[in-house]
Amino acid sequence: MCFSAEADLVTGIVVGAVGIDALRHVRKPHQIALAATPAIFALHEIDESFVWWGLHGQVSYPVEHAAIYVFLAIAFVLPFWVPFAMLGVETRIQRRHWMKVFLAVGTVTSIALLVAVVRGPVGASIDGSHVAYTADISYADILVVLYVVATCGACLVASNRWLVLLGLANLGAVIALGWITFTGFTSLWCAWAALTSIAIAVYLRRSARPVASSGLAFEQ
Repeated sequence: MCFSAEADLVTGIVVGAVGIDALRHVRKPHQIALAATPAIFALHEIDESFVWWGLHGQVSYPVEHAAIYVFLAIAFVLPFWVPFAMLGVETRIQRRHWMKVFLAVGTVTSIALLVAVVRGPVGASIDGSHVAYTADISYADILVVLYVVATCGACLVASNRWLVLLGLANLGAVIALGWITFTGFTSLWCAWAALTSIAIAVYLRRSARPVASSGLAFEQ
């Protein structure tokens, strides 16, 4: 996700702190999945540090190989997790129907990708300024499209404007960062994971804040 082991580690620690803040502002059980997302990103970042170290011969091969599996497993569960988390905080019935569609798409996508990881083989190598991962995935192009549809689409149909903006920004980031990584310049996905985590923490802080209406305080 980032351009070095050190960058992944530092970003992971920062995102982990943001994740703790997000979890502290959970007020309802259905917010837990969304609040836990920054913590998942933090684990993803820190795990890739071990992949970097393994590729540089600084940790043992079993540790490196386990880290590769963990990295891919987290990445491939996100098409399910993001719509699931968004569905948890959505209150409008029509929007929930749409999110269930994206959840179905994401579930199929995650299962297909995770099956490829379990079957193997998987691997990783340093490609310029990022780690390139390999897995034997059938219909990879289709699954990439479904991945983006599930993870971005669930945000775009949210009734909360802050989450819609997050979805739009995420779609733009996928295109821009994908191109930057593809050109071999560097990988800045870690920075985007940090910004996304901050956006989630801000949303939960705002949701936990009481608003005044007709002289009474209500929770958003």
